[in-house]
Amino acid sequence: MAVFTEVGFGEADALVQRLGLGPLRELRGIEGGIENTNYFATTESGEFVLTLFERLSAEQLPYYLCLMKHLAGAGLPVPAPVAGPPAVEKTKKGQMALPSADTDCDLLHLVAGKPAAVVQKLSGRSELAPGAAHCAELGAMLARMHVAGRDYPRIQPNLRGLPWWNETVPVVLPYIEEAQAGLLRAELAYQNHIAESSAYAALPRGPVHADMFRDNVMFATGDGADAAPRLTGVFDFYFAGTDTWLFDLAVCLNDWAIDLPTGRHDAERAEALLSAYETVRALNASERALLPAMLRAAALRFWISRLWDFHLPREASMLKPHDPTHFERVLRDRATHPHVMAQAFEPALAA
Repeated sequence: MAVFTEVGFGEADALVQRLGLGPLRELRGIEGGIENTNYFATTESGEFVLTLFERLSAEQLPYYLCLMKHLAGAGLPVPAPVAGPPAVEKTKKGQMALPSADTDCDLLHLVAGKPAAVVQKLSGRSELAPGAAHCAELGAMLARMHVAGRDYPRIQPNLRGLPWWNETVPVVLPYIEEAQAGLLRAELAYQNHIAESSAYAALPRGPVHADMFRDNVMFATGDGADAAPRLTGVFDFYFAGTDTWLFDLAVCLNDWAIDLPTGRHDAERAEALLSAYETVRALNASERALLPAMLRAAALRFWISRLWDFHLPREASMLKPHDPTHFERVLRDRATHPHVMAQAFEPALAA
């Protein structure tokens, strides 16, 4: 959500009008995030988000955009990309359509020389201090998303999965202290061992969001002091991929069901999230056994990526890399208390 590529008002106006959204009234860069360039675009027909993809290629993007379209079509609160004429790019021989496996290339556009997408802005607001009710809403929605993704035909690996961890750890090791490096090496070895196990091979798989943090989910609250929160939207699918659903669940638990200052497990919120998830999709025996390991895997993934973004940043306006030590604390807590974590989850998993 940082701004790596500046987009002129006129170019953005031309795009939204080509998409049938009416004239552009306001274009505003979005602060936060570290992967793509994002703008709020207000037109006469509503509010939208314009995303320019800084790392993902035009060949990779149909997986994400079509997944959002698929989930929105299944009734999930996901912003469907706005379709329009296929994007083209100039070449020495004229113009060439941006590549796609099928006609869904109309979801992909070209802005400032970068592949881009336009999605409708979601209603509601993020809840940065969630309670058990918010976690229950999230757990049920995450399970519905996994079930809806069963018949999604595209397959694309999680680009921030284990192979990326193995490639990136040697790159970040020179920037950290020896105690941190020891933990990083040991946990990476453990996760490679887990990935080779028969229990891991038995984990159900499909499309995962893989980045469903508090700031990527929107809620609305009804009138009255006791009104229950209602989940109104999930966005930022650009870390999605084909992976285990348990990993996706672990990512959520590591953000929604922990104490942020310490990284410690919050039993009430974790139980609410897991119980709601299992009302929609029950975990199998392998998932129950490997949940503590996947909590460690999810913490490792974000510690590595934050170390990478912090020590090897890209130039961008409004760029604010996240503190990598947060997920170091989460990983240490998950690795130090695996049996406590498993016992804490037993009430929800046994329900």
